[in-house]
Amino acid sequence: MATSDSERTDSPSWTFLTNHAHVLLCIAADPEVRLRDVAIRVGITERAVQRIVSDLEDAGYLQREREGRRNRYTVAREQPLRHPIERHRNVSALISLVEDADPRPAPPTRARVKR
Repeated sequence: MATSDSERTDSPSWTFLTNHAHVLLCIAADPEVRLRDVAIRVGITERAVQRIVSDLEDAGYLQREREGRRNRYTVAREQPLRHPIERHRNVSALISLVEDADPRPAPPTRARVKR
């Protein structure tokens, strides 16, 4: 059965990373991001983002500082990931995994021969 265009653009039914990871990655990319914007980007409610940020703060993965009317977040990049399977890696490894840098090698170029 063919997949329609609307089915391809809808949110996937599952992802490899949790909402906690998605929130942490959004904050790592923009430490002054508004939680409302994180909620939109991750696809969850603002209240869910607030709970996740609290979880991350309580566990030592985030620190929040008030700057005027805004918050600025600091990610504890040296903290180990929580699950036993990935505990040997830290938050920095997770962030670098999904940074904007293109991990694919550039295709080889062919040298042009002048005739």
